[in-house]
Amino acid sequence: MHSIKFGIFLPTNDFAKALAAAQSAEEQGYYSVSINDHFFPPMGPEQRKVPQLECYTTLSAIAALTNRIRLAPMVTAMSFRNPALLAKMTSTLDHISGGRFIAGLGSGWLRAEYDANGYPYPSNAERLEQMAEGIRVLKAMWTQAEPSYSGRYFRIDKAYNFPQPVQKPHPPVMIGGGGSKLLQIAGAEADIVNVAAPITTGAVDFAAMLKFDKAELKRRIAMLHKSARAAGRAPNAIEISGFVTVIPAADPAQAQAIAEGTAKSMGFAGAQAVRESPMFLIGTPDELKREIKSRSEEFGLTYFVTVFMADEARELFARQVMPAFA
Repeated sequence: MHSIKFGIFLPTNDFAKALAAAQSAEEQGYYSVSINDHFFPPMGPEQRKVPQLECYTTLSAIAALTNRIRLAPMVTAMSFRNPALLAKMTSTLDHISGGRFIAGLGSGWLRAEYDANGYPYPSNAERLEQMAEGIRVLKAMWTQAEPSYSGRYFRIDKAYNFPQPVQKPHPPVMIGGGGSKLLQIAGAEADIVNVAAPITTGAVDFAAMLKFDKAELKRRIAMLHKSARAAGRAPNAIEISGFVTVIPAADPAQAQAIAEGTAKSMGFAGAQAVRESPMFLIGTPDELKREIKSRSEEFGLTYFVTVFMADEARELFARQVMPAFA
């Protein structure tokens, strides 16, 4: 059984704020820090002029200015960098951090940024096949003395990669997403899976997010476990992760009011649907502890990547909730 741990999602618009959050999270005992791999914020056209830090340069700088906290992209779009280059980048980042890198990987999904930046946007199936091949390139370059691989999309031939990563046999591979083909790949390749609502439309899909309830989470995890067994792996070898917005409340009445407001603004059926959504943790510290324990027991979910609306909420969570899982 994996131990319960908590990461935080960093501010993506300002490096000073991102660094301060990472350093305080390290002091507060959080396990990891994450930033997304986008060229502009993904939530809609109106946000495209909002500042957006580049994922890997930001994490490299943070790695040099922290000591213990792990660094986990949420998640790398395989389309944006040739995987041989990505292998060199990730190996270097593992050295900069002293072996603290988690290889968060995905197939890419936001069509608008592909179009805006001149990247081809293959079909969902092709991007997933590219991700699978890219992971094989990464693992070859992380572990082989004379890495070679020949696939449909990528090819390397004695792509020497020294120094190889500090972590052996290689940094943990965390795959993010929830589609059936992605889970099939994850069953064969991942050490961690951040299970989320599948995105198939090339844009934020609020309807899919609303449908992603606990029953659907359980169904997706079962698909992952079936894929792991088909690949000859033990399902419990793969750690289950979730991406959650955490909103601590002072008392049950405030928690209910927060849930009701969230339901109204996002289109959930009601407050209870929000409080049971895998995407949210809302409640008093005691309610949060009970819900985290419940999700760990029911789904095997042990790695929570958290989003907080304020620094004070992150500090309160570290002080009043995390010690229960130390």
